[in-house]
Amino acid sequence: MNRNPRLTRTFIGVMVLAAMASTAYASLNSHTLHISYALAVLALAAATSRMKVNLPGIDGNMSVNLPFLLMAVVNLSALEAVAVASVSAVVQCWPKPQAKFRPEQMLFNVSMMAFAASVANLIWNAGWLGKTAWASEPLMLASATAAFFLGQTAPVAGIIKVAEGAAMRRIWLSIVQLSFPYYVLSAGMTSMVNLVSHHFGWQAALVVFPVMYGIHRSYRLYFRGTTGARCTTQLARTASASV
Repeated sequence: MNRNPRLTRTFIGVMVLAAMASTAYASLNSHTLHISYALAVLALAAATSRMKVNLPGIDGNMSVNLPFLLMAVVNLSALEAVAVASVSAVVQCWPKPQAKFRPEQMLFNVSMMAFAASVANLIWNAGWLGKTAWASEPLMLASATAAFFLGQTAPVAGIIKVAEGAAMRRIWLSIVQLSFPYYVLSAGMTSMVNLVSHHFGWQAALVVFPVMYGIHRSYRLYFRGTTGARCTTQLARTASASV
């Protein structure tokens, strides 16, 4: 339940402005377009966006499109990366036929994804980072992934706090606990695909699709078991209290 609609709309407005500003700034540093690769990554990201699982204890879900979003961040221009992330957000959040469409929720999700993608692309293309002696491609990828991670999780925790009045730190730590291993795995897969692509071309990204489908099935089974265990524990506690 939204306890503060006005503050929630203000938060969404700030998120939209942040997405627009970060996208415009990141676009100044990258102008080269990669149409074929962008369309391929967009198709794969959109397809895996519907492979999503509900996060237990949080009013939200997670799809398995992250490796393709990271590929867009590190291989495409800022505008292309933002386009891939935004379209993926629309596909992921588009309601089922029987569900009600909520434009404010869609606007927030698209803005959040655009903000995360543009900031991550900006970090990846940062000239000062690439010129340092200790910088390497894996470290730069880790930095871009961390930026993407914070750009996604912090706004989500913030909007939940504003709407429901819950503690933001507790919400964010819950999201981190559920999703951090997935970000690490996705960064590793992105690094391997980039390495293989140097020899076989961008078509190597196609290999990731069946892997992400398997991860999606594993997450669904794991979270289903976790939710069932929590429900059983709650029922046991209720029965004990009744006695």
